[in-house]
Amino acid sequence: MAAKRDITTALVDEHRLILRMLTVLERNAILTREGAHPDYRFYLVAVDFIRNFADRFHHAKEENVLFEALVANGMPRQNSPVAAMLLEHDQGRAFVSAMEEAAQAALRGEPGQDGVIAANAVGYLELLREHISKENEILYPLAERLISDTMRDTIIAAYGAAEARTPEGFAARYEELVFRCEGDVINQAA
Repeated sequence: MAAKRDITTALVDEHRLILRMLTVLERNAILTREGAHPDYRFYLVAVDFIRNFADRFHHAKEENVLFEALVANGMPRQNSPVAAMLLEHDQGRAFVSAMEEAAQAALRGEPGQDGVIAANAVGYLELLREHISKENEILYPLAERLISDTMRDTIIAAYGAAEARTPEGFAARYEELVFRCEGDVINQAA
């Protein structure tokens, strides 16, 4: 009997990159809250990463492929782990929108934005770290047990189709962006 095709390792790998950006976001949010990180453009870069890589690329695969497969395999759509994950995706989007609005206001010179930026950045990163932990430790292993062998090729193909809709070099561009942001944090500490 052939081994089951894995349907979650690629998502876990994407989580690793997202967690790296969350580490940078946390460091900068702490500095901003303390009045020591005046580069508000960083937050727009973080929003770009979150919206495009974490949300449109990664969450789209979860929401449109994996979660739908779980529902098709008997998991209820409402009052279920899928419903909880979708709610947290929406909560994260609200934090990101508020962080972006405050960063843009700060760039326009509006005072009092540091606390708003930091609070929303920290709210987002705390939510997402816990969310990723639940997915990696509970939901993905459950999916690996629940999803039938016959659906796995379809899921993997759907992930591939989602990735094919992104520009060439998309993932590599965001890996490089995170690497540069990590370097900026190291340079700030030096």
